[in-house]
Amino acid sequence: MVRPFLLLILVACVIAGVWYRLGRPLAMPPSPLAAGEKLTCVSYAPFHGEQAPFTWGLHIPDEQIESDLERLEPLTSCVRTYSAMGPQGRIAALAGKHGLKVLQGIWLNRNRAENRREIESALRLARQHPGVIEAFIVGNEVLLRGELPASAIKTYLEEVKRRSGLPVTYADVWEFWLKTPELASATDFVTIHILPYWEDDPVPAKDAVAHVREIREGLQRAFSGKDILIGEVGWPSQGRMRAGALPSPANQAFVLSGVVAAAKAGGWKVNLIEAFDQPWKRLLEGTVGGYWGLFSDTTLAPKFRFGVPVSNEPEWRQAAGLGIGIALFVFLSATLGNRHRTWRQDVLIAVIALASGLTFGAAAIALPMDSVVEGDRLRSLGMFALAAVVPLAASFALARGDGIASFELALDPSRWRSKDLIPLMLAGLLAATMIAAMHVALGLVFDPRYKDFPLAALTGPVAALAMLAFAGTRASPEPGRADLIGAAVLAGSGLFIIANEGISNWQALLFAALLVALALTLLQRPDERSSAQAT
Repeated sequence: MVRPFLLLILVACVIAGVWYRLGRPLAMPPSPLAAGEKLTCVSYAPFHGEQAPFTWGLHIPDEQIESDLERLEPLTSCVRTYSAMGPQGRIAALAGKHGLKVLQGIWLNRNRAENRREIESALRLARQHPGVIEAFIVGNEVLLRGELPASAIKTYLEEVKRRSGLPVTYADVWEFWLKTPELASATDFVTIHILPYWEDDPVPAKDAVAHVREIREGLQRAFSGKDILIGEVGWPSQGRMRAGALPSPANQAFVLSGVVAAAKAGGWKVNLIEAFDQPWKRLLEGTVGGYWGLFSDTTLAPKFRFGVPVSNEPEWRQAAGLGIGIALFVFLSATLGNRHRTWRQDVLIAVIALASGLTFGAAAIALPMDSVVEGDRLRSLGMFALAAVVPLAASFALARGDGIASFELALDPSRWRSKDLIPLMLAGLLAATMIAAMHVALGLVFDPRYKDFPLAALTGPVAALAMLAFAGTRASPEPGRADLIGAAVLAGSGLFIIANEGISNWQALLFAALLVALALTLLQRPDERSSAQAT
C-alpha cells in the first residue's frame, strides 16, 4: 500500500501546484485613469439573472436600476442604452439623479409599428428629462442583422433629428459604415463598433488595441468631416477561443486598459461594452455572450480594477480541492477493485487520477456558466456526471485486470444478463462518453460559432478509458461496426475542427486531440475476457 500512497501524494502535489500557478494574478499595465477620473461612457442594460429583454411583460423595479447606477456612478460619466421601451425606458429618468448622461438608444427592426413606438417613447423621454439625454443612437446593428435598408434608417435619423433638436447617430460594426457611407450625411457623428474577438479574422488580445487604433484611423479618413464614436469596444472574460482570441479575466482587463489609454492619448471618444455581465445573451451567443461586463452579474462586484493584477482562475483553491478529492476517490476505487496491483497498473491509475484531478474542478466551476439552452444544459450535466463516474469505474476495472469492453456490448440486449456487470458497465460508460463527445463534435462541425469546447468535462473520461484500453494485453476480436463508425466520426470531426478553427486555437487543438484519443480507444481491440464474461 506504500506505492499507491506515494503516487497519490505526488498526484495531489501536481494538481495543487498546477492550480496554484494558474490562479496567480497576472500583472496589468498602469491604470489609464487618474485618481477620480471616469470612463467616457459604458453600455448599460438593466437585466440580471434570468431577466431578458425579450421576456413579454417583464417588470424590473426602479430599485434594481438605481442600485446598478450607484455602482456605475464612480466609474463613468455616461451610460449608453439600446431601447426606449420597457425597463430600458426607465434608465434616463434614474440616471439624471446620479449625474449620468445618457446616449439614448432607439431599437429598430423590420417591424415598422414597433419602430414607431420606440421613436415616440424616446422623444418623450427627451422632453421629460432635458439635459440628461446627450444624443440619440437611432438603430443598433440593423444593417448587420439585415432587417432594414440604409434608406429607411436614414429616414428615421432625419425624423428624430428634426423633432428632437438633439444630435443623432446610427451604430453598427465598422465595416457596415464603409459599405453604406451615405448614412453619414444624416448623422451628427459616426458610431462604430470594433470588437476584435468577433472579427471575421479574430484578433488576439495582445493585438487588440493596435487593431482598434487601425480601424478607427481608417474610419476617420473615410469620414473626415465627422466625429467618430467607438460605440462598442470590449473583450469577454469567459467562453470559447476564436482562432487566437482567448476570453479570460486577465485579457479583458488588459484589452480595456489598453483601449482606454489609447483613447486618452488620441483624444478618442469610446464607449465600453458593457457594465454588467448579461446572462440572457448566452441564449444567442453561447457562453461567451454573457461575459462582457465590467461587473459580475452574480456578485455585482467589479471583475477587475485598472492597474491591479488579475487572476484568470480566482477560484483555483476550490478547483484544486475538488481535483485532489476526485484523485483520492480514483485510488480508493482501484483499491476496492484489487489491493495487490502491479507497478504498471498503479502508474496507469495515477495517470487517470492526474488527468481527472487537473480538470474535474474546472468542470465543476464551469457548470453554471454553460449554455442556458435546455438541451445543451442537460448535455453539460451528463458530461459532468461522466467526469465523476468514468474515472472511478475505469480505475476499479483496471485494478481488477479488466480491459476495455466493446461499444457494441452496450447495444446488444441479449448480453445484458451477464453475471459480471463490470464489462457491461464499462461498455455503457464508453457509449455514453462517445455519444456526448460526438454531440459536441458535430455541433462544432456544422454550427461552431457559439459552441464551447468542453475540455474540462471530457478530459477525465477520455483519459480513463484510454488508460483502460492501453492496459489490455490479451488477443481479442476486431472492433465492431458501431466502434468503427464512432471512431470515424470522432476522428473526422477532430480533423475538421482543427482545419476550421486554426492551429492558433489551442482549445480546438486539445479538443480535437481528445476526439482522436477516444476514436483510438474505440478501435482498441476489446478485452477477450471482458467480452467472454459478458456473453
